[in-house]
Amino acid sequence: MRRSRSCLSCLPMGTAALRPVQRGFVPPAALPSWPAASAVSDGGFAKGSIDLGGLEVRQITTFDKVWSTAQGGQDGAGATFFKPSPVPAGFSVLGHYAQPNNRPLFGHVLVGRDTSGTGAVLAAPVDYTHVWSSPDGAGHFWLPTAPEGYKAVGAVVTATSDKPSPDEVRCVRADFTDACEAEESVLSSDKDSFSAATLRPSVRGIDARGVHAGTFLAQSNAASASTLACLKNNSASYTSSMPDLAQVNSLLAAYAPHVYLHPNEAYLPSSTTWFFENGALLYQKGSQTPTPVAADGSNLPQGGGNDGGYWLDLPTDNNRREKVKRGDLGSAKVYVQAKPMLGGTVTDLAVWIFCPFNGAARAKVGFLTIPLGEIGEHVGDWEHVTLRVSNFSGELLRMYFSQHSAGTWVEASQLEYLDAGDGRGNRPVAYASLHGHAMYPKAGLVLQGDSKLGIGIRNDAARGSRLDTGAAGRSEVVSAEYLGVKEPAWLGFEREWGPREEYDIGRVINRVARILPRSTRERLAKLVEKVLVGDGPTGPKMHGNWRNDEREA
Repeated sequence: MRRSRSCLSCLPMGTAALRPVQRGFVPPAALPSWPAASAVSDGGFAKGSIDLGGLEVRQITTFDKVWSTAQGGQDGAGATFFKPSPVPAGFSVLGHYAQPNNRPLFGHVLVGRDTSGTGAVLAAPVDYTHVWSSPDGAGHFWLPTAPEGYKAVGAVVTATSDKPSPDEVRCVRADFTDACEAEESVLSSDKDSFSAATLRPSVRGIDARGVHAGTFLAQSNAASASTLACLKNNSASYTSSMPDLAQVNSLLAAYAPHVYLHPNEAYLPSSTTWFFENGALLYQKGSQTPTPVAADGSNLPQGGGNDGGYWLDLPTDNNRREKVKRGDLGSAKVYVQAKPMLGGTVTDLAVWIFCPFNGAARAKVGFLTIPLGEIGEHVGDWEHVTLRVSNFSGELLRMYFSQHSAGTWVEASQLEYLDAGDGRGNRPVAYASLHGHAMYPKAGLVLQGDSKLGIGIRNDAARGSRLDTGAAGRSEVVSAEYLGVKEPAWLGFEREWGPREEYDIGRVINRVARILPRSTRERLAKLVEKVLVGDGPTGPKMHGNWRNDEREA
């Protein structure tokens, strides 16, 4: 269980209300027990530690507060800095932990132990560089100076101006480190250019070995953090801590999201089988005669990339066409890809949802909502959410919400959960936007455009029909490369799932928004051109996140 020690001391004198960071996040339901690993798997999932090929690491989620401020940071709520405690015997701290105050305490750092037999993977720093001291004199930030051939993995915070002990942290031999980059700003000060930010590996993907250590960087005019590094998994079998198929299905049972569609949504999800069986057609460039798609997609061309040689479309009969456009929630399934990420220390479960049709977009200009005619309409719409799970414990860490061409990560402590009475209260909620099916963590309006001017494309999300992706038969693991899962034929179709749509955007805007000033219409047309593309989307395998980390907006 996650906790924070000495949290009450985070409060300034006389402060009555707790900040969110002073309340450790507790999931709605207890963590389930995961099935025992199968005989053919490496059996390292949720065992509490992971061997990086000579460096054993454990995930620490309990902390002692070192320093806190109520100024600056995200939402102006400040930030708090912690050291991991307690640390298991034989393990060494690699860096301290930092978090914005605007959300409950929820995070981890890795601690390490040399298991190489050489005793040379970890080493004490030879010195520390002072980075910054807080105006109240109660927080002092330091960067370890690593010995030659080693790298520091994170910053250190002390409550006094005394230089930290060499035993406070350990540096890591360079061959067990990887390049890192700043991920999320925690705190900054313009006065002396001080900044603190969380770290992540610079290269992230199925084959990347960089490991997220949970530490942070601190830098100022006086010191740069360019020498900090992330960890690297050097194990010959870096997927040894990944879940087997039974464990993947257990993770889905525990965390499969509830997806709410808008009450006015006309274009619902369906299964790919329903789409094919109800008349989906395969077109080939240069041929006027389409081919009906087999129910399992077995007659779809495989590979070849998105070369424009083939595409899918709706039935030609108007009645059947309208039926397929509206989808079939009763048949709807989600299609799951399980993949290693962050050097095999987490499992990403990408949960894909298919809608046969994407409806027309709507613009917002001030108080006006303007339907954009046929702009935004296209056949075949793939959207997804991704569940990131710790391979140390099986705990849900965060969830990604795809929003057209990009998206956003949301920490587990910030998600909305629904207890549907099935005893699985750790299942988060996602909201699919009206017509476009972009995924959002909360209900409401998200404007793509200029929120200050009130001009943008509307993404409206609200509770209407619910797709329970955790219900029996609703989810199907269609890809897990590390497990050798056989993929369905339709997944290998790399062309577009709908014909390319071309719009005369300026003409349509002038027609539907003729009451607006010309300058506003021109601004709106440029925005539509930027945000809404006319090509029919490709299937999941052709998206960048299939082998890489998620793309953030």
